[in-house]
Amino acid sequence: MDDRFISRCPVGCDTTLAPTTIRLPEGLLLQCPACGQRVSQASRTRYAESMREFNSDSGTDPVPGAQARRDQVARRRIEQLAAFAGRTPLALDLLDVGCSTGAFLASAVRMGVPARGVEPAPEAAATARARGLDVRTATLGESGYGAGQFDAVTLFEVIEHLDDPLALAREIRNVLRPGGIWLIGTANAHSWTCAAMGGRWNYLHIDAHGGHVSFFSPASIRVLAERTGFEVVRIDTRGVRWFERGEVSAPLYRLSKGVTEALSPLAHLSGRGQDMLAWLRRPAD
Repeated sequence: MDDRFISRCPVGCDTTLAPTTIRLPEGLLLQCPACGQRVSQASRTRYAESMREFNSDSGTDPVPGAQARRDQVARRRIEQLAAFAGRTPLALDLLDVGCSTGAFLASAVRMGVPARGVEPAPEAAATARARGLDVRTATLGESGYGAGQFDAVTLFEVIEHLDDPLALAREIRNVLRPGGIWLIGTANAHSWTCAAMGGRWNYLHIDAHGGHVSFFSPASIRVLAERTGFEVVRIDTRGVRWFERGEVSAPLYRLSKGVTEALSPLAHLSGRGQDMLAWLRRPAD
């Protein structure tokens, strides 16, 4: 019996997953020959074990001293969402799916945005509510939100955890109003970083990042959008890395960081940056 958490293309292609040359502790990273989606061979048991780290009262809180930076990033994203949705930020009904303890929601609320969240991990959701945030302990499908209720939905560092992102995409389309925007934040498995580092890239490791099992690219995001009734508004990728911190000497790490920062604009222009943001629109009915 195949005990892999993912045994078929998560984006819905009817093709057999093929091995890549990228070796992880669970075995070679697999790839869909049709859309390029890459997936881990982690077992269901290993996946479930790794996901336990997210049910905590600290969730994905920023490290001390990083909140101001988080607020700046959140402001830029919300302003872009509002522009694409044809609204002002203060009139943007926003839902953050997989909001954890509410770091992004808190930034949005400080801006005056009417933002809400859903989070299935009970301890993380309870912490968000204790901070005065409107967060339901549920998956989106269990949340009770109705059709056409939101102008924007955000999904940050969640989609790489899913074996069936198509189902969630359809749920998101349902709660969005016509013309509403879905913003996805994840990594780019077809980045220069992945090509250079391969199995050394921590993002691919379930031990380093619990639940990371499904790895997107601009191409597979476009396939996901097409199959679930979304239009692609924009896909941005940024950032390049050759080494993880501590993998090489400090001087060599600093040198490589300087070089890769210089390459980041080229990675952005070519769609080969390691960090990916995708804005998808529910078409007007």
